[in-house]
Amino acid sequence: MSSGIIEQGQDLQGAQVVRWTRRSIVFVGLLAVLVLLLAFGPMVLPAEALDRLTTLFIYILLASMWNALAGYGGLVSIGQQAFIGLGGYFLIRLSAGGMDVYAALLLSVVVVGIVSLPLGQLMLKLGGGEFAIGMWVLAELLHLLVTIDPIVQGETGTSLLGVNAYAPAVRRADTYWMALGLTVVLLGVLFVLLRSRVGASLQAVRDDETAAASIGVNVLRSKHVLFFVSALGCAAGGALWLVSSITYQPATFFGPQWTAYMLFMVVVGGLGTFEGPIIGALLFFAAETWFGSTGVVYLIGLGVLAIGFALLFPRGIWGALESRWPLRLLPIGYQLRLAGLRDGKLLQQAPR
Repeated sequence: MSSGIIEQGQDLQGAQVVRWTRRSIVFVGLLAVLVLLLAFGPMVLPAEALDRLTTLFIYILLASMWNALAGYGGLVSIGQQAFIGLGGYFLIRLSAGGMDVYAALLLSVVVVGIVSLPLGQLMLKLGGGEFAIGMWVLAELLHLLVTIDPIVQGETGTSLLGVNAYAPAVRRADTYWMALGLTVVLLGVLFVLLRSRVGASLQAVRDDETAAASIGVNVLRSKHVLFFVSALGCAAGGALWLVSSITYQPATFFGPQWTAYMLFMVVVGGLGTFEGPIIGALLFFAAETWFGSTGVVYLIGLGVLAIGFALLFPRGIWGALESRWPLRLLPIGYQLRLAGLRDGKLLQQAPR
């Protein structure tokens, strides 16, 4: 259970189990206003700020998708770069066939989602460490298969020539809007999924797979839904990164550094919370902005910081805050409160 225990002898008459509280309603409203303001970014922000914000949206998307898989489904993967690389690859392929680059971007996400269905059937038969290693092997295998395609030119890579149809300022603005839109839509899909019966089933599977199966949860189907959504999000991140960087090099897009970045953001922000990966992405983005130019020192610093958080704050920043104060902002789980008490006086919170 989370923080807040009902006092012994407390009269529970009139107790309510709620999701939406005054605090969460206000927060979601402010979040909607923030997204609306961000939509006007290309009209008021300089080019460098748009590029950096596009990168931030990609980080938030990737961190949230890895957290969904590991934090809510108990599926720790060290191979999600497989879908990042495929997102970029199918964008290259579709664009080379004459499709508009942004239409190809959206279609590449759909194609990767379709490809993930049979892959999920195979990989989800593995469990624990076998699944983690299996995903890494899958990523390496797909990496090798992509380099065989002549259009990619092996490890040399190729460029997304379709973006030349757009003026630089137009391309920058369209990429920004596409990144913002995909981040909002896919996080919205994840939010709705976690609030559904499937979301409750996933958390039961994460906590005890055998017990979940014993009460009628379809374990494989629940995992497969989350695997599919996570693949979509990672593919979107890879395709967006390609539009931003233009150059597609398989070793970069299928590189294990992506998993390291996602793991860092989730561990620092808070595994198994919706807000945590967003906080982790913001911190990672700030660290990259300020110290990324230091090279190896920057990477060592990230490693030390991740280890420090794992030891001192095993639940991450947001998890530590929630254990001390009732700060639930996004209504995914349930909360128990007594009639007449304000949102800040929650007596008990159901686990996420």
